[in-house]
Amino acid sequence: MGKKSTLLSRVIGAPYILWAVLFIIVPIGMVAYYAFTDATGAFTFDNMLEIGKYTDTFLLSIWLGLLATVISLVIAYPLAYIIANSGENRQKIMMMLIMLPMWMNFLLRTYSWMTILEDNGLLTTALNSIIEPLFQALGKEFEPIHLINTRGAVVLGMVYNFLPYMILPIYTVILKMDRSLIEAAQDLGCNKLQVFKNITIPLSLPGVVSGFTMVFVPSVSTFYISQKLGGTGTTLIGDIIETQFQTANNFHLGASLSFVLMILIFICLAVMNKFSDEDGEVII
Repeated sequence: MGKKSTLLSRVIGAPYILWAVLFIIVPIGMVAYYAFTDATGAFTFDNMLEIGKYTDTFLLSIWLGLLATVISLVIAYPLAYIIANSGENRQKIMMMLIMLPMWMNFLLRTYSWMTILEDNGLLTTALNSIIEPLFQALGKEFEPIHLINTRGAVVLGMVYNFLPYMILPIYTVILKMDRSLIEAAQDLGCNKLQVFKNITIPLSLPGVVSGFTMVFVPSVSTFYISQKLGGTGTTLIGDIIETQFQTANNFHLGASLSFVLMILIFICLAVMNKFSDEDGEVII
């Protein structure tokens, strides 16, 4: 019986192992190969040494990615809490509204924000029409607001595109929370604020950790958002990597940058997982 069970588990797990080999292990191996070789295929550290030129770009990418992740968390947590505590029909409607933009192509969503944020766009025009009269009333000179091609626009694009990845895990954890714990806390005299602080927040932290990871990783490695919303003034590490592969045809430098970025992401994931035990529960 034990042998049959083992054989069955191997057969069932074979497709997943094949998938992991083809789409995870092999690509990582190729990136590592190009990162530590030159054009002739000889082993070298020159590519890694050249990465030092892009230290500021790495730091900027991490900073903007972290900022976008924190903003997403601030927006997503109360929204996920409200949705999870709403009626079943309202939950379905709210989740549909959150997921609806994700049905649209990523490029189209980013292009839409370019139109909204440009100097004659809807948002910029509305803000200028509101603020300009205030400056005139105060007798001060007014300079039109410029939103496009700024770091703020890049962060806005990150938050808009990746916010659902923060909402969904937090919503799922809160929804599956054991309500008897909340009822027990209320029976012991805790008010709503105390219940939220001592029960809801600690139990929802696994969702926060998961959402933080799911937003930070694509934010720190993105390149299309920074190209379209940040212009030439906001170059992230994803832009450098994309240029090396698409324009400069320097696969070895591009691979070395990708390899270091991958290591940094793995470190961030390890730090986040440090807060969780083997069962996925956050250690407080």
